[in-house]
Amino acid sequence: MSSSGKPECRKFQAGMAYAGKQGFDYLAGISAESAGATGICMHLLTIPPGSRAKAHLHESHETAIYVLSGEAEMWHGDGLTEHMVARAGDLIYIPAGVPHLPANRSDAPVTAVVARTDPNEQESVLLLPELDGVVPA
Repeated sequence: MSSSGKPECRKFQAGMAYAGKQGFDYLAGISAESAGATGICMHLLTIPPGSRAKAHLHESHETAIYVLSGEAEMWHGDGLTEHMVARAGDLIYIPAGVPHLPANRSDAPVTAVVARTDPNEQESVLLLPELDGVVPA
């Protein structure tokens, strides 16, 4: 916000890392906290080789992901029965309320831009521990 209280354009550098409920560390970007955003957040995510998130969903918010580098996998849908592979240049859409579990089973890091319609980013994360064992490690 400007001194007049009106929203204004701002530029950000990826900020300090924070631990998400999902089990990954994110570099803070644009959110309600950093920019006063009211309908979106956008962060940078690097998934280390051999790591995976906890099964989760975002109750009322959509997610869009752009893979910058590397290759990740994601299990999604009811019971995590659906599977996809995402590589550099791929765009992924995750509807609100869809269970998912991303993983990096490769030997190289995966880096992606993650945007969500939740300006508070972690507020709508609902962990699904009953699904964590469904996906092979």
